[in-house]
Amino acid sequence: MSAAVQRRMLSKEDEAKAAGDEVEVRREDQDKINRFSRLHQREIIIEDELKAKHKEKEDLEDVSNELELADEDDKIPYKIGDGFVSLPLSEVQERLTATTEQIEEEVTALEEKLTTIREEQTQLKVELYARFGRSINLET
Repeated sequence: MSAAVQRRMLSKEDEAKAAGDEVEVRREDQDKINRFSRLHQREIIIEDELKAKHKEKEDLEDVSNELELADEDDKIPYKIGDGFVSLPLSEVQERLTATTEQIEEEVTALEEKLTTIREEQTQLKVELYARFGRSINLET
């Protein structure tokens, strides 16, 4: 065998067949690919926000558990902005409860956004894989 034949990975028939498999990328296809990419980036950002919210909620629950051991008459330092204010135990507990509820609402909203994004990504995958087959990789 000559060196030229050994380098050849595809037969002439395979090359012709592969060239026939190429699908022209239309403007709407590119728009769908770009949309999928933007959704994927938003998905990553929202997942990070969710992790941070879960951590924040867990920290608040830990603080709340620690405050159960505190004396009713104690003034508790409570962080507001960059400073701390000494507040009665009952008020601190109320504020912690309100903050925890707010975080739970934010988590619910983020999870709904994430679900919507993933549904749209799934639909775009179906459309793009139907058009391009194995020529495109949308696995994240």
